[in-house]
Amino acid sequence: MQTKLIDPFGRPIEYVRLSVTDRCDLRCSYCMPRGFRGFEVPEHWLTFDEIERVIGAFGRLGVNRIRLTGGEPLVRKNLPALAARLAALPGILDLSLSTNATRLARQAGALREAGISRINVSLDSLRAQRFREITGGKLDKVLSGLMAGKVSGFSPIKINTVVMAGVNDDEVEDMVEFCIEHDFTLRFIETMPMGDTGRAASRRYLDLQEVRRRLEQRFDLLPGVMPGGGPARYVQVAGTRLRIGFITPISQHFCATCNRVRLSVDGTLYLCLGQDDKLELRPLLRAGVSDAALEQAIVAAIARKPERHAFRDKPEQVLRFMSITGG
Repeated sequence: MQTKLIDPFGRPIEYVRLSVTDRCDLRCSYCMPRGFRGFEVPEHWLTFDEIERVIGAFGRLGVNRIRLTGGEPLVRKNLPALAARLAALPGILDLSLSTNATRLARQAGALREAGISRINVSLDSLRAQRFREITGGKLDKVLSGLMAGKVSGFSPIKINTVVMAGVNDDEVEDMVEFCIEHDFTLRFIETMPMGDTGRAASRRYLDLQEVRRRLEQRFDLLPGVMPGGGPARYVQVAGTRLRIGFITPISQHFCATCNRVRLSVDGTLYLCLGQDDKLELRPLLRAGVSDAALEQAIVAAIARKPERHAFRDKPEQVLRFMSITGG
């Protein structure tokens, strides 16, 4: 089904990133401040029934890709049950998950059986002490989750690494070797000025064009492609199955091909990661909005989608943390 959601700049909207929680069991330095307690109260979370209604509306409007995000989505109870309900909705062809994998070892099988086909896993260091410094967590739990995901049959498994100058940029080659060994896809990501933590991390900003040039000195990089609706620009390491993606919101923004919106745990539909344009759906849902009126509200919101973010021009503009928006 061709999408009925076309924004003012002719971009078809086919992809919703759905945050099922703003809570997380890690405290990554570029995402959520340590000691932060300003979470959305559970009464404001969209219920599973409300989520199913909203995603059903998007499906009828032509959206076919849904990614479950957070926070850390696996801290939301009974997530496999929600995943199964979303996977069964008409029009939804691709259901995926972004996770830190700390809880994946226990839930991988159930999530795969529920209909999630592929996962992205945040992994910013392969060194246990450094991993703890960046995230406050334990590397071995993440690695156990990753291996459980591999056994459960998720494919592809993508590793997301935020590269920070003087923090973990000396590990980019190690990450490449790790992903070659385990047949993972690797994506390097630039820091983004989302909230105070993101702006602080941006002081460690590293242009990924420099990283690519470094990798070219050690590996033979060929043009590559990767199925999916994401913004990464890919290369392939010659003689291997490894694809490396570069997500460059600052040095080479990808707004011209943006095909997504984000739905936060409280029902706020964010039209752009780097702008404040939004539609609050929870009040409509709890006032008894009809399916037709819900679809009309979504269509009207897409008509207000901005052309691009302002991370470079107005880095102080977005006050919310990444975990609030949904990664």
